This record gives sequence, C-alpha cells and structure tokens, in this order.
Amino acid sequence: MTIEGWILILGFTLIVAALARPVGLYLDAVYAGRRTWLTPLVAPVERGIYALAGVRPQEAQGWRTYAVGVVVFSLVSALVVHAILRLQGVLPFNPQGFEGVPPAIAANTAVSFVTNTNWQSYGGETTMSHLSQMAALTVQNFASAAVGMAVAVAVSRGIAARGSGTLGNFWVDLMRGVLYVLLPACVVLALPYVALGIPQTLAGSLQASTLEGPTQDIAVGPVASQVAIKMLGTNGGGFFNANAAHPLENTGALTNFIQMVSIFVLGAGLCVTFGRIVGDERQGWAILAAMGSLFLVGVGLTYWAESHASAALVAAGVDPSAGNMEGKETRFGIAASALFAVVTTAASCGAVNAMHDSFTPLGGMVPMVNMMLGEVIVGGVGAGLYGMLVFVLLTVFIAGLMVGRTPTWLGKRIEAREVRLAVFAILAAPFAILVGTAFAAAGAGTAGVQDGGPHGFSEMLYAFTSAGANNGSAFGGLTATSDFWAYGLAAAMMVGRFLIIVPVLAIAGALSTRSPAAASAGAFPTSGPLFVGLLVAIVLIVGGLTFFPALALGPLAEATASGLF
Repeated sequence: MTIEGWILILGFTLIVAALARPVGLYLDAVYAGRRTWLTPLVAPVERGIYALAGVRPQEAQGWRTYAVGVVVFSLVSALVVHAILRLQGVLPFNPQGFEGVPPAIAANTAVSFVTNTNWQSYGGETTMSHLSQMAALTVQNFASAAVGMAVAVAVSRGIAARGSGTLGNFWVDLMRGVLYVLLPACVVLALPYVALGIPQTLAGSLQASTLEGPTQDIAVGPVASQVAIKMLGTNGGGFFNANAAHPLENTGALTNFIQMVSIFVLGAGLCVTFGRIVGDERQGWAILAAMGSLFLVGVGLTYWAESHASAALVAAGVDPSAGNMEGKETRFGIAASALFAVVTTAASCGAVNAMHDSFTPLGGMVPMVNMMLGEVIVGGVGAGLYGMLVFVLLTVFIAGLMVGRTPTWLGKRIEAREVRLAVFAILAAPFAILVGTAFAAAGAGTAGVQDGGPHGFSEMLYAFTSAGANNGSAFGGLTATSDFWAYGLAAAMMVGRFLIIVPVLAIAGALSTRSPAAASAGAFPTSGPLFVGLLVAIVLIVGGLTFFPALALGPLAEATASGLF
C-alpha cells in the first residue's frame, strides 16, 4: 500500500461526496416537474412523446399500476432485444457480417440488459453487430437505468406521501430520467471520451501494421457512446469482451477515474433526492453515510489484500513487495484496480479493469460480498437506494422492538405487512443465488468451471451472485455459454430485479396511504450517527447470516488454505 494509492481512494470519495448534493438537487427538480436549465429545450420533446404515446402526465398511479408499468415495459423490451439479436444477420449496420446470436445467448443477453445486469456470455467485438450494440444494448442501458431511477423516486414519494395512495406516473418518470438526466449527461461524457482516444465510428475494424510486419485488424465501432451510458447507468456491458480493461474502452488513468466517478454519481445524488422528497435532507445524508462506510471498509480490505503477494507468487520467486499484480494492468496498478473492483461491485456495474479471478481470496471476496449485501453500497442507479430503504425499514422495526415502542419511520407506523414485504425483498436475491449455485455445484454447471476445489466453487458462486444482484461482473475462469448457465443466470437476474422492485413498490404503496404523525420525544432518530451505525450493522448481519456458509466453502476456504488465517 502506498500514499499515492490512498490519495486516489480519498480523492475519489471526496469528489463523489461533493457532487452528491448538486446532482441530488437537480434530480429532485427533474422528477418534481420543476423548471431546469434544460426545460426550454427538452419540454417540447417530452410533451410530444406523451401525445404520441397517449400518456396523461398528470395522472398519478397507485403502486399496482406503477409496478405493472415497470414489469410490462421491461418484458416488452426484452422481447425486442431478443428479436434484434436473433435477426442481426439480416439487419443493417453489420460490417463484420455476424450471424444471428444463438437462442440461449440471445435470451440471456436480452434479460441481462433489461434488468440492468449486463452479464456478457459473449465477446462483444466478435458477436454483436453495430446495430445490436446501438439499438438493442445501448438503448437498454438507458432504459434499464431510467427504470431503476423511476422506482427509487416513486418509493421516495410513497414514503413522503400524506395519505394520497399514489406514487407518481411511471411513464413520466421514465421519460424524464432519459431526457433530462441520462441523455444530456452522456453527451457531455462521450465527447471527452472521444478526445481521449475512445473510438466512435461505424467502421467495423481498422488495419494496423505490427512490429513484426504482418497486418492486424483492430475492432472498432460506436464505443464512446456506449461507454458513457454503461458507466453512468451502472450497466457494465462493454463494447469489447475485455470491457474496461480494453485499451480502446478505457484508454488510461484519466478515463479510468472519470468512469469510476460516473458510476457512483447518480446513486449518491439520489440519496440527497430522497432527503429532499421526504422533507429532511439529513435522512438522505445518513443513508449515504452508511453506504460510504461500507464502501470504505471494502476498499481498504481489498487494497490491503492485493498489496500482499499470494503464497503461489512468492513460491514462484516474485518480489513480495510488488503485491499481487497478477491479472492487473501496470497502467492502473493495485490501488486503482482495487478501487475499480469495489466501485463496480458496490454500484451494480459489470465493467472491470482487472480480472477478479486473479485477486487474492480475500480481495476477491469483497466484490462478492458487496453484491451479496443486496447492491446497497450506492448500488445500481436507483436500485441501490430502494434496496437500502428496505434495510432502513428493517432497522427501524428492530430498533422499535429493542426499546419497546411502536416502530415508526418519518412519522408513519411500520406494520407487519411492510416488514414481511421487506424480508421477502431482502431474501429474494439470496434465494436465487444460493439455489442456483447449489444446482451448479451438484453437477449441472460444473462442465464450464475451469478450476477445482474452493476456487471452482467461488467461480460458480460469483456467477450466480453477479446475476442475482444484477451486477454483471465476471469472476473469470467460467465458461457460461451452456443452456444451464444461459437460462439459469437469466432466471436469477429476473428474480433479483422484479422480486425486489414489486415488494418495494408495495411497501411504498402501503406507506403512501398513511398520514405522518408528529415525532414524539422518544422516537428513534433516523438521521444521526447512531442510526448510521445500526443500519450498517443490520446490513452486515443479514448478509453474513445469509451467505456465510457459501463464503466458507469458497473464498474463506481458499484464504484458509493460503495461510491467511
């Protein structure tokens, strides 16, 4: 570990914290329908879309109607993406002449991009035409991120509502997220990416002469536009197979840092937006403080673990002071790679700039745990906030039981139905992850596993964890192209997305029908250091109790065998 490494981590944290409030205030204005600096330009387009689609923007929806809109929109989107991928061989903008994507991979990819997971069982530059990259995958990078943001805002409205029983209008929230937030921000991001060397072209490849003499085809395409939204929307899903480790998708230290900040900025800003919606900004900062605490612990542990050479490297004669550079690029180094790994797995973004499979057992366990906790450490854009709000509700309930008072949150009584829904939402993804891993380890998925023993188990566990948490990052060492992996991971993605969204909207719907009461002197505070500490403890305890047996069979067993305990 070096001073420069810690400066990088601290600088990243401070920049995200500094951006959280202005971004959060802007998001609050957008979703409240107040005038912003983009309104004169975007409002006519927004009104035209509503008119063409028959949307009545002033019509508020209850939680059931809102949830139906989310699910139906996502399912139709998945069908459209699947059709484009299967038909890409006869569609235009296919300079490489790629055939249609095989059915299982097309289905897996369609579900993956619609659920904001962006797991890739294919090499982008060798499988997908430019039309598929743009019209199917990049479009869903916008749409799935906008859906997550819309749900987070709707849940915030439900918590703040005073008996209205409504959460807003899904179609309005969806369009505002795209038109006022994601599209303009990606234009701003894509231009410097192009200036820094990331390609943006409709050409299929460029020919380069190698030092040895022969020529080599270098795959290119509309890369910068996809990189901008894949990071900002916490999607992952790179244009190239190597993702953010590819030199044309992440050209150097500056693009690496910009991409990391863009991954976190909307998720952090939405915490402030939540505070503004409920009328107490401190509530949002408390949630962001809990997320930040978990993030810094994870970064510190990963950086420490990767700064020590593994026993295998020492035995091979590698200088222990160099740390574990296996699977990492010298242009980024250990600190940036550790930070990127934690950022992407904390924020449900599948982009990677190092091979997690080459991390030490403890260094590789942290990204896995980040996902197992429910992607609540900033999390997927929108998804991190509404996921953490479920833990807030559970924390308030437990705190009420501890002091013998009726649990209340922001003046609203928490009843048994909300607690049952919260527990269901918290356990949905673990169910998909553990059941899927069990079937894989029992033999259904072992054919695609590269390694035996605990590390092979970790490869299977990581794959289902990534899918169930809608993250999309890959551990490496696993060939996930068989029907079992394609359809099994797709099922886990669906569970991890919709069996959390629907219960969370139901909780918001129930709370929206209640008018808040004035806080009493004995009410449990939900905005101070005590609450932040208790919230962090509940997240860790629930995650630990749920996943400890699986971790003990995988990364902890590897760490023990390596002599780290």
